[in-house]
Amino acid sequence: MKVAFVFPGQGAQYVGMGSELKDAFPIVKKTFEEADDALGFSISRLFLEGNSDELRLTYYAQPAILTTSVAFLRAFWSESGLRPDFVAGHSLGEYSALVAADVLRFEDAVKLVHTRGHLMNDAFPAGLGGMAAILGADEDKLKALCHDITDATGQLVDIANYNCKGQLVVSGAAEAVAQVVERAGESGARRALPLDVSGPFHSPLMKEAGARLTDYLMATSFAIPSCPVVANVTGRPIEAIEDIKNALALQVASPVLWEASVLSMQKLGADLFIEFGPGTVLSGLIKKVSRDLQTQHVEDRGSLDQAIAAVSLREVCE
Repeated sequence: MKVAFVFPGQGAQYVGMGSELKDAFPIVKKTFEEADDALGFSISRLFLEGNSDELRLTYYAQPAILTTSVAFLRAFWSESGLRPDFVAGHSLGEYSALVAADVLRFEDAVKLVHTRGHLMNDAFPAGLGGMAAILGADEDKLKALCHDITDATGQLVDIANYNCKGQLVVSGAAEAVAQVVERAGESGARRALPLDVSGPFHSPLMKEAGARLTDYLMATSFAIPSCPVVANVTGRPIEAIEDIKNALALQVASPVLWEASVLSMQKLGADLFIEFGPGTVLSGLIKKVSRDLQTQHVEDRGSLDQAIAAVSLREVCE
């Protein structure tokens, strides 16, 4: 059977992430230093000892999460040597996945996502947009509710993430998102939770950011992936460099098809998914997509050791 490496997106960040592995692995400390050098300021200081309000800003959250995700991956590689059969990332995490698949140099990736964050913030300033997770809703009813609120208020809101059965995420203008949260029961939802993000990501409100990002993507060197990369916008593997760049540009204003991405990798033989980065959001979603799938995550010494043990046991059994 096969192994997929997956990487989280915004909302997973927290102050102090990576501190334990930084002290335990020189490669983690080196990765943090590489990010600081590439950006020209200390992103590592911000996520190691900054404040959560500042870290929440998309142009800081994006390079911070990518940096820690890649650092955790490198620590895992230094101990196990295991390479993935597939990679995928949720939104921002797709850039970490491209580093893991040797498509992007880490230094280029961290600069790209910092720029991406600024473009997204400029397209719709922080605080004026938002996102919310809607649990247990009927997809068609939720989409109809979003359309009704958009028509009534003149402020856009729509489904942005198809995470797993029973978990959809809406995105749009802050007032419209708040109304979806308030009226979520009309879609059959049992719960609605505002997300800790600073903008209406993966909604048409981000189209300008996607268009402007294209120029930066085209100016950046990409390589043929060493393994299939499953794209958010299609939920299927892509390998051609032009297709990867186009998918990244479209991704900014398009829904994340996470459930489809997991099912695609499962269909191709993946049965173990290892999540690299802060938190275990993706691991939880993957188990909801299919209980047949095994998950591990890496964000501290304990989880790293567990992931390596799981891989070692798997190799013995096979």
